Amino acid sequence: MRFKAWHYAVAAGVAAGVAWYASGGEGAATGSAAAPVQATAGQQIFGALGSDAGLAMPPERRARLQELKQNFELVDKTFCDYAANTKYPDHSRPAASHPDQMTPNAPVTEAHPMRTGNNSADAKVLIQTSQSRVFMVAGESVAFSLRAVDAAGKVLPLVVTRAVAQGMTFQGARATTQISLPFADDGSGADAVSGDGAFAGVLAPAQTGLASFPGTIRTEVRFTVSGQSGFVLFDIIYNPELPATWNGPVREGVEDGSLVYFLKADIRKAGRYIVTGRIDDARGKPFALATFNDTLPVGQAEIKLQVFGKLLRDEEPALPLTLRDVDGYLLKENVDPDRALMPRLEGKVLTGKAHPVKNFSDAEWESEERTRHLVEFKKDVDLARGAMAQFDPALPVAKSACLP
Repeated sequence: MRFKAWHYAVAAGVAAGVAWYASGGEGAATGSAAAPVQATAGQQIFGALGSDAGLAMPPERRARLQELKQNFELVDKTFCDYAANTKYPDHSRPAASHPDQMTPNAPVTEAHPMRTGNNSADAKVLIQTSQSRVFMVAGESVAFSLRAVDAAGKVLPLVVTRAVAQGMTFQGARATTQISLPFADDGSGADAVSGDGAFAGVLAPAQTGLASFPGTIRTEVRFTVSGQSGFVLFDIIYNPELPATWNGPVREGVEDGSLVYFLKADIRKAGRYIVTGRIDDARGKPFALATFNDTLPVGQAEIKLQVFGKLLRDEEPALPLTLRDVDGYLLKENVDPDRALMPRLEGKVLTGKAHPVKNFSDAEWESEERTRHLVEFKKDVDLARGAMAQFDPALPVAKSACLP
């Protein structure tokens, strides 16, 4: 029903496409379709008629022809865009499609004017912060850091006066234990360089009174800069539950024309698991994002991360490929937190073989849903083309940007 409603909305919005195209919209497919540049329907028609013939056409008839042309271009673009964007499956996508997911273990950094309380801030002092992670696996630790600089980037003297972490509770729940955290700028622990003005601290919930707390843990750091008080807040989402663990070596193979990574896991709690891996080419360039999304029963499981064959054929990455930074979690509905994480596999997990390209399929992704959508979108293209032919059988046949 959702597709039908959207499909009818597209059909109903065809006329609205007139204004869109008149404002500068392009008629040819864009993005990953990589279709050859062709004349638009309007260029085909008015070019065939000739400028004199077009000008001689009655205004009402010319306007109707322009509308039909733009209708055709709109539905043709919808077809071509959908075909291009779904030629690879959702579980195997180019890295360029998900740049925000390619470095999951990079620190989260921010910079903002110093907050002084009562919804006020001092714009002359900029507080730079970082934290090593947001979602935490049971047993992990997180590193926080902060420093103060002026508008010119000069480091300002900062003194941490208080730093505490506490689980956030709601609706009258009993407050959790409050944990004090030491912050230092002495080159020890999480602090990389002594005396550089950056103060760092580490929170390891499993080693504190928050070991069994599931949810958001907030760390509040109070400090002074040039005698003025300020504060920053760091939030992490922690779940002490360990729903599954990795069990055994990772291997790769070619299956149904695609490259597949096989990961063994010991599933302790049944449910839907989301597992994601990043794939780099032989030069270290991010190439693909592979995702597993399915339900798993308790017991031993083999999780497959696929690099789709056509993606390999189209992008031609330097081989061999490397699987890295794999993370996974059990999805939990209607609770907070909404996931229980598996242990991370940080860094390189497996560098495979330089498989011959001929081993991979060049066929586009096929599914019942994709086929159904393409059939419906092509009907729109055929209807729009037919409307133009009915308007004037002498018109040249409008050509699609991607259909033969």
